[in-house]
Amino acid sequence: MLMSVDGKISTGDTDVMDVDSDLPKITGAKEGLHQYYNLEQQTDLFSLNSGRVFAKIGFNERIDVPKKLPVTFIVIDNKPHLNENGVRYLAQKAKQLILVTTNVEHPAYALKDGPGNVEILSYERDIDFQDLFSKLKENFGVDKLTIQSGGTLNAEFIRGGLVDYISIVIAPLMIGGKDTSTLMDGESLHTPEELFKIRPLKLESVIKLDHSYLHLKYSVPN
Repeated sequence: MLMSVDGKISTGDTDVMDVDSDLPKITGAKEGLHQYYNLEQQTDLFSLNSGRVFAKIGFNERIDVPKKLPVTFIVIDNKPHLNENGVRYLAQKAKQLILVTTNVEHPAYALKDGPGNVEILSYERDIDFQDLFSKLKENFGVDKLTIQSGGTLNAEFIRGGLVDYISIVIAPLMIGGKDTSTLMDGESLHTPEELFKIRPLKLESVIKLDHSYLHLKYSVPN
């Protein structure tokens, strides 16, 4: 994950604000940004993200034929954020697309019999992530996957004990904004009885990158 020194994973509180499009415009941050993208290319062969993230970076509008990747995308998308074109683009780009949703009218259903590599895992009300991860292992052979989602999903995974390692690239920025997404958002804790949801981390490595960037690796004792 890429974040600022104060933990922000976006540059603002609307979908038009985005680190991928905005950081290349900021002197002092753009010079070292390529280091994050280089590390991002080392993703596992299963990569989990949200439909909102793919919509923010423009997949709904892309009409080019993407370069095929040997990666299976697992996409959480309830709203939906992806339209039919976005789903088709992801299916063309991925080895396989596994769409996870509670939305019975999701555009992915129209393409399930199209590209031939689209699978849909549906849940009635809320996604049971413990069940989802079990199904990914049992039905699709997922033993290891990279999660690159937003703060709300990150909170679900961390608090649910579903993350073993965290890899963070810190950009030399202070962004601020109480409504701007952070690395981990989700519901705030309200009582001392909920402190068990806080996960201590074990620092595995600190790498000082060029242009004042840092790469931190933690293990998560679950």
